[in-house]
Amino acid sequence: MQAGGRDAVGSEWVHPDDPLLEASGPMVSGWYRDNVVAAEQDGQMDLPVMPPIAPMLAKSVPEIPDVGHVEPKWDGFRTIVFKDGEEVELGSRNGRPMTRYFPELIDALRENLPPRCVIDGEIVIIADGRLDFDTLQQRIHPADSRVQKLALETPASFIAFDALALGDESLMQQPFAERRRQLGEALADARDPVFITPSTSDPAQAKAWFTEFEGAGLDGVVAKPLDGTYQPDKRTMFKIKHERTADCVIAGFRWHKTGDVVGSLLLGLYNDEGRLQHVGVVASFPMARRASLVTELEPYVADDLGAHPWGEWADQEAHAQGRMPGAVSRWSAGKNLSFVPLRPELVVEVAYDHMEGDRFRHTTQFRRWRPDRDPRTCTYEQLEEPVGFDLADILNFRAAQ
Repeated sequence: MQAGGRDAVGSEWVHPDDPLLEASGPMVSGWYRDNVVAAEQDGQMDLPVMPPIAPMLAKSVPEIPDVGHVEPKWDGFRTIVFKDGEEVELGSRNGRPMTRYFPELIDALRENLPPRCVIDGEIVIIADGRLDFDTLQQRIHPADSRVQKLALETPASFIAFDALALGDESLMQQPFAERRRQLGEALADARDPVFITPSTSDPAQAKAWFTEFEGAGLDGVVAKPLDGTYQPDKRTMFKIKHERTADCVIAGFRWHKTGDVVGSLLLGLYNDEGRLQHVGVVASFPMARRASLVTELEPYVADDLGAHPWGEWADQEAHAQGRMPGAVSRWSAGKNLSFVPLRPELVVEVAYDHMEGDRFRHTTQFRRWRPDRDPRTCTYEQLEEPVGFDLADILNFRAAQ
């Protein structure tokens, strides 16, 4: 097999919260240097905490720890807001620009935040009582006309959950309990689309939220030690996410960006019409395992693309028609992400946290091969569907506190 298109993270159009960037640490783009730093030098922005600031992170744990504070884990774009009078900048998790993509939020933040502040939170889109991450992704677009159109059609909200600075004072060395208290006072009068995330100190309530809030599209819960200072790019918080398993068909793979080894396996599930739908990838393998997979998968390479359920999508020219497995997207900076089709005969068990529409929201984790499963039995029916929960009830909980 010849290595064709490889997994790659583009240098320009990369998703603001791309999981591939999580392990690489804070990435500071020239945008900050050319805009925010220049603004500071011109006297337009002068805050006690200036960008770039990498947000404080959380490490995954299996159980909710009793550390005195638990809040929902919002599924959106992590954002630090820098506001100095009329000047507002939105800093993304990896240092890439966000401000131009959410003009409607800039106006709302000017109205609802204190005159001078640095606030950590999440940009989300709420639709039909649930978080809608697919729609949120569409907001990152190079064309200003498209940005303005989507700002009207699918307006975003901002969920605040920490304060790094208020007025002339940096709060980063203050314990979280004090930062949270001051955040509550500063945003006491905030109105839709700016909210403060609800929180609880009751372990029983936290466990109930973990189960109930998933029905509104939330990602789990986050536990924050009350005595912790704000530590950029450090995993000092705790995130607890759902884990489920599903048996999926392997219908192709992509090459790894570093060499002629497997980068990711493409997963499929059959829908009610019997069509194999691309639902996500499994990609977390040691390098030695990536190399051995090339040999293991070679006998399954599909020679007859016409008989493959995604055969036409392996042709790079077909990608211009839409987002298909391996398609070029705005996040990949035009890199070739075409894939190697495999006959849909292999079944793998993967772990996942939750679905976004008809796809896995995040990269899945390999659990085991399932030679005992008939690929045609790998359908959506096996997936657990959380009980619906209206997001308005979650945000109203904060207002009632």
